[in-house]
Amino acid sequence: MANKNQELIDNLKKENIKPAYLIHGTEPYFIDKLTQKIIDITIPDYEKSFNEVILYGKDLTTGDVIRYARQFPMMGDKQLVVIKEAHQIADIGNKENQTLIENYMASPQPSTVLVMSFGKAQDERKTWVKSFQKKGEIHNFKKMYDNEVPDFIIEYCKASNIKISPKAVQLLDEHIGNNLQTLIKEIDKILVNIKPGEAIDAGVIEEFVGISKDYNVFELQKALTDRNVFKSVQIAEYFGANSKDHPIQPTIIILYNFFSKILLFHGSKDKSDKALASSLGVNPYFLKDYKKAAHAYPVGQLIKIIHTLKTIDKKSKGIDAGSATESDLYKELIFDILH
Repeated sequence: MANKNQELIDNLKKENIKPAYLIHGTEPYFIDKLTQKIIDITIPDYEKSFNEVILYGKDLTTGDVIRYARQFPMMGDKQLVVIKEAHQIADIGNKENQTLIENYMASPQPSTVLVMSFGKAQDERKTWVKSFQKKGEIHNFKKMYDNEVPDFIIEYCKASNIKISPKAVQLLDEHIGNNLQTLIKEIDKILVNIKPGEAIDAGVIEEFVGISKDYNVFELQKALTDRNVFKSVQIAEYFGANSKDHPIQPTIIILYNFFSKILLFHGSKDKSDKALASSLGVNPYFLKDYKKAAHAYPVGQLIKIIHTLKTIDKKSKGIDAGSATESDLYKELIFDILH
């Protein structure tokens, strides 16, 4: 399933460019991508040096922005004015200056494309923000949901003509999550280092990202689902011996989310794949793992496991922990889950 944000960016054409854009939200990856796409297609390369202005909010006042927007292009039909990190404009919170923006948007300069790119979400209820809807566009890019990340990884690799294995997808998803900028940075690092036509598998992830294909939270979840005591203890001991790279608190959070979803699985009335994927907030590909885990852990045991995770979390923060090390806490955690 293609990401809607990416589709929006891919489908943007020069002939559809509007006089003004307000781009904001909590997902910097897509904010930057849309901003860059507008930069790429609006002004021809041979005009960029005199009809393209890229500025930063920290260096400007609202009045400066309007003055740049009101200027005429030199030897061309259009000029592009891009304000990056627009939330850093010192006086943009002032009502009078917001009125300046409203007045400009009521009658924007026809030969200008003004792009205000914000590094944080703006209140779309405010009049000055809404003013961009009349003659321009507002795009609010929100953080991607966790269950959307695997599809994003697959689509990004597909766009680069690279195949990626399901386990490699899950390793990246589990260890990086929905931080798309970090995720893309790691994938791009892999793409630079692998040979043409080579697929990304768990071994490639281990080599270039540094995530062990055998000793990671995904493998721990699998071992616990299989009720494989030996493998679970082996991974826990590895984590305990390498607690700098595998601190226990992030592991507790991931396991808490995993077992909470298994409990939610038991409580779901509609057991169809579509309904379960929606209620659990997971990619349908990974449903088989939750089905298997639900068979292995009844509700009563899940409640005890969640209590155990909360107890270990407190101990990891120094509450009633005594002299227990992280290695000790890992062993206690695995023992209590499996027994």
